[in-house]
Amino acid sequence: MHAYAAAGAAFLLAVLWFDLMFDVQTAGTGNAILSPEVLASISSYYRRVTTAARPMNNIVALVMLLTLAALGAEVIGTDHPAWMCVVSLPLAASAIALAILRTVRNAVALGKREGSLQAQSDLARKVFYDHLYCLVAMTAVLTFQLACH
Repeated sequence: MHAYAAAGAAFLLAVLWFDLMFDVQTAGTGNAILSPEVLASISSYYRRVTTAARPMNNIVALVMLLTLAALGAEVIGTDHPAWMCVVSLPLAASAIALAILRTVRNAVALGKREGSLQAQSDLARKVFYDHLYCLVAMTAVLTFQLACH
């Protein structure tokens, strides 16, 4: 199960990397309204990956579930140090839950260009901050998975 958990974490990190290439345009802007060009860039990306990419965008959700299943199997198994399971599963679960419960919804809304420019700018920053948390959490999961094998 270790290889599956590591592969899932690595895949999710790759997805985050692509997201962050667009999200980073919000960095250092404070609470200011983002320029129309920046909002167009970010929103068109999220429209493609959350809505227009069906059914391929479902692969990300599938990998999230498979990664959690692999980490859960590690908890049940005895081949890995207990601390790795105690740390890896909650980290991955928190990042995936954040993505499912908030980030995807915000990215879909951003892709639809819903609300005022200020509201869109705020959504873009929320998605960026969510992705930063997920990047840290999934990097830690992958690091633990690789270090323990």
